[in-house]
Amino acid sequence: MIPFKALPIASCLLAIASYSALANAQPVLTSLVPESGAYIGLGFDANSTQFNGQQLQATGISVATPPGSVGTAGGPPVGIAMSNTNAIAPVIQAGYFQKFKDSSYLWGAKFSYSYMGGSSSTTGPILIPQFGTYPNGTTFTGNAVASSYQKTIQNQISFIPYFGQSFERSTIYFGVGPTISQSNTKINNLVGFADIRGVPQTNVSGAPQTFSQSQWVYGGAAILGGTYFLDQTWFLDFSYKYAMTQNKTSNYYSTFNNPGTPYSYSGSLIGSSTGTATTQSLGITINKLF
Repeated sequence: MIPFKALPIASCLLAIASYSALANAQPVLTSLVPESGAYIGLGFDANSTQFNGQQLQATGISVATPPGSVGTAGGPPVGIAMSNTNAIAPVIQAGYFQKFKDSSYLWGAKFSYSYMGGSSSTTGPILIPQFGTYPNGTTFTGNAVASSYQKTIQNQISFIPYFGQSFERSTIYFGVGPTISQSNTKINNLVGFADIRGVPQTNVSGAPQTFSQSQWVYGGAAILGGTYFLDQTWFLDFSYKYAMTQNKTSNYYSTFNNPGTPYSYSGSLIGSSTGTATTQSLGITINKLF
């Protein structure tokens, strides 16, 4: 007969043994996240782009006939404030990840391409003060006036190496890498005016001219994301990305011919613009693992 005082101890041992047997009988939960894999995905980004530090500079060289005197007018760059532009952009990505040996931690890298040209930031009118001289030392003032100044990030490609951790059917990750973006700049309907020979706001350059330039600029991006595996071959990827482009100069040049009475003007319009762009993106893609 088991002593009365030993019954609680025996009961506890029996309960522990029963629980252990039950636990051993349960299937072991395995992660849906594979050890490694390459993938490709499609989805959308919600982007908010801010064009920062925008500056516009213009110089005019004109020849007035008669008497054939040459005047040059220019001035320091003018700062331009621009509002945010928001857009939904399609995105395609391809990548690879791999868990570290005997670990839930992982590394990976992904390329992504986003078409962001659906929306532009536009501001105006733009007034650029001008200060000029003639060869005889006579000075004059004026303004180059544009109806608007427009900026767009058309396309963006990024390459992001990342590190993260996997769980039963999800991962979290963080990465930093380079970007290359197609930046478009447009200066609409620019006219050069000058206060010369006692006539204020004389139209020197004639008909309005529009300048545009598209260039690819380097930059960088940081990304914070997570995935959710629907099964071992399909998963959703959610991400937040902050990207910034380099500050690169765009240059413009055009000639003009403005016949008139009693004076005609001909010459060149020369200008440049600078500035960066920062983009914040919230994205979702559905991906196929291979």
